[in-house]
Amino acid sequence: MVQQVTPEDTIAVIYPESDGQPMADNTEQFAWIVKIKENLEILFASQADVFIAGDLFWYPVQGNPNIKQAPDTMVVFGRPKGKRGSYLQWAEDNIPPQVVFEILSPGNTLKEMTKKLQFYQRYAVEEYYIYDPNKNDLNGLLLSGDSFEVIEEINGWVSPRLGVQFQLTAETLEIVSPSEQQCLTLVELEQLREQERQAKEVVLQELQQERDRYQALLAKLKQQGIDTDNL
Repeated sequence: MVQQVTPEDTIAVIYPESDGQPMADNTEQFAWIVKIKENLEILFASQADVFIAGDLFWYPVQGNPNIKQAPDTMVVFGRPKGKRGSYLQWAEDNIPPQVVFEILSPGNTLKEMTKKLQFYQRYAVEEYYIYDPNKNDLNGLLLSGDSFEVIEEINGWVSPRLGVQFQLTAETLEIVSPSEQQCLTLVELEQLREQERQAKEVVLQELQQERDRYQALLAKLKQQGIDTDNL
């Protein structure tokens, strides 16, 4: 007799949300991951269909939890913002991340980075950027057909998807938004907000001083019997 298999008899496939490994190997790598991810969040804050994540497992193939990567930062156009334990592509209208960033650390091996490149190429990432903060070296690859092509001149390059421009100075990488705003760390953003707040306070104080001087002048004119109602 043939036994019928019911849904209760099937074994559910588990897609782990963590591998127990740290997000970054050192403070500089972590700082760059956070900087890029958070600035992209700010850039696309008003677009509900742009999902951005850092160090999140991406599973492109249903039924095979061994096929996965956790990009340092990934951007998916066409998917809503929201909380996710992992990115299950088949549950996301089968849309792969279009843009991926990897931040290198001394612990990254050539074998590891080659596997990542092959993975991103195979699963149709359109733009792949690799930054080494220790060497201040940025490389970019653009999907052409089924394979990546190296972006020959990365300094001054504008991402087709993100619209940001990459500028390499002698010291660091600068990422500039379409509105010409430079990507800043969270501390730098807070310092900028504080500077703007203080500048606003100075302007308000100057306006109040002008009002006080005007009221004092009106009071003086009234004391001298001058009609100020039409002033």
